[in-house]
Amino acid sequence: MMIKITAFARILIGLLLSWVPLGAHAEQRCVIDDKAREVCLDKPAQRIAALSPGATELIFAAGAGAQVVAVVSYSDYPPAAQQITSVGSHTRLDLERLIALQPDLVLAWGTGNPSEQIDTLKRLGLPVYYVEPHEFGDIADNIVNMAVLAGTEPEGRAEAQRFRRGIAALQQRYQGAAPVPTFYQVWDSPLMSTNGEHYISKVVSLCGGENVFADADRLIPRLSQEVVLLRNPEVIVAGGMGERNAHWLEAWRAFPELLATQRDNLFFVPPSLIQRPTPRLLDGAAILCEKLDQARARRPF
Repeated sequence: MMIKITAFARILIGLLLSWVPLGAHAEQRCVIDDKAREVCLDKPAQRIAALSPGATELIFAAGAGAQVVAVVSYSDYPPAAQQITSVGSHTRLDLERLIALQPDLVLAWGTGNPSEQIDTLKRLGLPVYYVEPHEFGDIADNIVNMAVLAGTEPEGRAEAQRFRRGIAALQQRYQGAAPVPTFYQVWDSPLMSTNGEHYISKVVSLCGGENVFADADRLIPRLSQEVVLLRNPEVIVAGGMGERNAHWLEAWRAFPELLATQRDNLFFVPPSLIQRPTPRLLDGAAILCEKLDQARARRPF
């Protein structure tokens, strides 16, 4: 005997078949951010705000670029990031515009974004994940964590593993390299470098360099030309104001007594490859390692 099922019955049966208790299908996703805070989401983030150029690169590396709805100025990589709505600069966010985009995850720069503005976002109930890597492993961990929060674990884990392998290969290659006293110039006016805790300094060490300001008290110390002359580095590396602008190095040519100047060891590395804690740090490290090899080859002994 055939049983006739009404349209209402079909809808009811469909609802009953599709319904399961919330806990049965929504497993909470929890990770630990760079401020040692637990960040949990009930479901993968679909509207992500990345509030630094580095955070933007990391979330794309995690395979979740299509889920990013907000970035900040200078978020220029990958090229697709340039088409995403900007919500100001990392130092001053347009909160009204950001909130209107209804993000369900905010990637905040711990020491770069205004703390009071990030606190406002947290008070509004927006999940905030702080990005502040200081070690190579932190970069890989951030990629995995972001992938977990965005539901793109396979892509994120694969990219994190590629990055770890690349760092390990450079460590193995340069572990016995002759040390090269190196000054990395982060900024020109005021003159700035990094201490030994900064990831840029760890790239220098990775290549067999010795950061001449590793002992500085501040993560980003402000310096004078005189103190650089006193440390007399064998190599000076600068990023400059742009990807092809090496003019910061020209000022050091006025000091012929400087060892780096005498040996023409004034090297340019595109800043986005070394001043952002992202997978492209591998490319920056490879360039820096090559420059330090050039300096070793120029030694007169």
